[in-house]
Amino acid sequence: MVRMARGRLRIYLGAAPGVGKTYAMLAEAQRRLVRGTDVVVGFVEHHNRKLTAGMIDGLETVPRQELIHRGAVFSEMDLDAVLRRKPAVALVDELAHTNVPGCRNAKRWEDVEELLAAGIDVVSTVNIQHLESLGDVVEGITGVRQRETVPDEVVRRADQIELVDMSPQALRRRLAHGNVYAPEKIDAALSNYFRPGNLTALRELALLWTADRVDEYLQRYRAEQGIEGTWQARERIVVGLTGGPEGATLIRRAARIADRASGGELLAVHIARSDGLTGSGSPRALIEQRALLESLGGSFHTVLGDDPAAAMLDFARGVNATQIVLGSSRRRAWQYIYGPGVSATVTRDCGDIDVHIVTHEHAAKGRGKIPIRKITDLGRARTVAGWLIGVTGPPLLAVFLTHLHGLGQATDMLLFLSVTVCAALVGGLLPSIASALVGSATLNYYFTPPVHSFTISAPQNILAVGIFTGVGISVASVVDLAARRTQQAARSQAEAQTLSALAGTVLRGAPSGDGLLTALLGQVRETFQQDSAALLERPDEHGPWHFAASSGSQPPERPEHGDVDVPVGENLALVLRGRVLPAADRRLLGAFAAQAAVLLDRRRLAGEAAAARREAEGNRIRTALLAAVSHDLRTPLAGIKAAVSSLRSEDVEWDEADEAELLEGIENGADRLDHLINNLLDMSRLQTGTVTPLIQETDLDEVVPFALGGVPLESVKLDVPETLPMIHADAGLLERSLANLIENAVKYSPDGVKVLVKAGSLHPPGGPGRVELRIVDRGPGVPEEAKERIFAPFQRYGDAPRGAGVGLGLAVARGFVEAMGGTVAAEDTPGGGLTMVVTLPAVDLPDNPQLPTNRKAEPV
Repeated sequence: MVRMARGRLRIYLGAAPGVGKTYAMLAEAQRRLVRGTDVVVGFVEHHNRKLTAGMIDGLETVPRQELIHRGAVFSEMDLDAVLRRKPAVALVDELAHTNVPGCRNAKRWEDVEELLAAGIDVVSTVNIQHLESLGDVVEGITGVRQRETVPDEVVRRADQIELVDMSPQALRRRLAHGNVYAPEKIDAALSNYFRPGNLTALRELALLWTADRVDEYLQRYRAEQGIEGTWQARERIVVGLTGGPEGATLIRRAARIADRASGGELLAVHIARSDGLTGSGSPRALIEQRALLESLGGSFHTVLGDDPAAAMLDFARGVNATQIVLGSSRRRAWQYIYGPGVSATVTRDCGDIDVHIVTHEHAAKGRGKIPIRKITDLGRARTVAGWLIGVTGPPLLAVFLTHLHGLGQATDMLLFLSVTVCAALVGGLLPSIASALVGSATLNYYFTPPVHSFTISAPQNILAVGIFTGVGISVASVVDLAARRTQQAARSQAEAQTLSALAGTVLRGAPSGDGLLTALLGQVRETFQQDSAALLERPDEHGPWHFAASSGSQPPERPEHGDVDVPVGENLALVLRGRVLPAADRRLLGAFAAQAAVLLDRRRLAGEAAAARREAEGNRIRTALLAAVSHDLRTPLAGIKAAVSSLRSEDVEWDEADEAELLEGIENGADRLDHLINNLLDMSRLQTGTVTPLIQETDLDEVVPFALGGVPLESVKLDVPETLPMIHADAGLLERSLANLIENAVKYSPDGVKVLVKAGSLHPPGGPGRVELRIVDRGPGVPEEAKERIFAPFQRYGDAPRGAGVGLGLAVARGFVEAMGGTVAAEDTPGGGLTMVVTLPAVDLPDNPQLPTNRKAEPV
């Protein structure tokens, strides 16, 4: 059985509606039609744009299928009809479209997948904002969350992606000329989604996404063709970092090179030794350099390799780098006897990659590494034992062997060598060297002819004693080196575990960093056995120091007040009090200090983000308030003015009934204005946090009747027992809250169906008593996903008419009730409708209340 070849997908990608994606797709179809290709229109939406609609002429169109959904007729692509027609190419517009329920697939891109699987080539369109991975980014730019999305992988798998680009100014002109939307929608579009800033950001997003896809295609092609040379299709600068002090200079220099190349990419690589023991740069310096690099838009990479030059070139060729930036060597002149150095080797072997050698103030001044202690610190007891073995061991062994009249010179030397090894294992290098020297002298005096004299008569004996001394010192050095390496490995493992725990603490913390700084400083105290730790900062180099965070008793108030201080930049320092730390511990402490600075920055950024959200919310509320003032407040004012003008008119004589009707209209309009203004004032008080309820013991059955003043009495049915326990509440605020909830229920309840207001008490075992009030209507109800949204300010649900309020009633009601320690929630009414549940704390509840306690509303 021959497997059918999969069709090819071509996508026209745009930054925004109206850039010409559909037109470009139809133009491509016309070109293919002229060449004799079998092209059909599976689904094209021209949106009544004349030029786009004209491009369909001459193309065969597969009839759409019609579906009925919620009483309306919708047309969708007839997938089965296109499959039966089996053209060579099918045009399918709007790849991210969601199909009407009743179609075989939920999304149009799934229809396209079926066409491709059937061997049909497809040409489609999509906007950048519909890519699933960019939803949050686009929402942050435009403030609009895209409901219709397509998985990125579907678009990435396309055989061809063509960007349909247009400048923001040109698109806005096209919009203003009526080439995109109907005239009545132009002003709103230009002032909202199609603002120049939005269009510029979306255009940049589309260009960058397309450029990344092009780069992926290029990398894949080079890999498939086995091309190892560099193709300078895009400037990609790699900077080599050693963890030395010159790193910041190199990063800034490389960033300037990348900025000069339009679209240049900046990468930094640190080559770490694979043994994990040899010093590979300062961890603290690398953390600071990584932060600088990322702030400049670059990316940081770590590569393991014992040959830094070869590892550097392998990485550069792997990322298709065009330039490499390295620093002048910090080696002194005499150190070049070990080899030409990394910079010279990279320059020699770079091939077609340009190499920049950047000079800096640390060049040729030595590496400046933290010195490694050559004498292993094994503790006082082992050191003393080692010296005892090294100094007294050879004489004691000589006494023992003298009683045995010797065992032969070779055996005697091996025994003396074993004492040297024992001294090295117990006490380290110096005791073992002393043992070798004392052993050689003892061996010479007691067992080398002539005995009991340091004179050696036979030349071979001179050589034997010399070899013994050399071997003894060499063995001692090797044993000590192994012990030192073991100690370094154990320390590196401990440091790695500490840094892993540190990273885990930071990653698991809250985004705002609240409490993490204090926890981090506590971990510093515990790790380094300090009494207190403080993170100090100052506004500038002349400003006073103050605490950013602290841990422990009596934390140091200035860097000079502590036993250890680690500067983090010019105006931030980590200061410890308790004991002075060795240099090896300071390297690990530097990593803690860098992480503390990151957490401090995170806390500040979280605060700025929260302030920005509050400002954005304030702007949204102000915008909604202006809309409310422009319409909802103007409507009753217009009615009042018209009635007053009519009454004052001298051209018409009004009878008493007409005057009464006009006066009633004025009164209703004034009442409506009063209600709207009160809600606006209440919402303002809630937003500014100035609502201070006067909590008193209150009877619910006395408050509810006053809340019915704004609705007809015949529209509400009360079921509030007088035996309910009293509640803790502010009677005035509670009345306002219930009035808003009841008015909202009456507004949405069908004519002739009463709203039920029912109260009961709740007494959960072991919990505080509560009183629950349910306001039950039989209106259209609210979907589950909208039950929280209806409590947001300036929200009207569904088709609520303009002028029916500014959408503050429910927000004010919930705000007031929560200020009194209660809750307001929305539930579905069994049988249809919405139930508002108000719960308030009870003053006192009997142990066996004879009151209804069910939480489900009964049918009205």
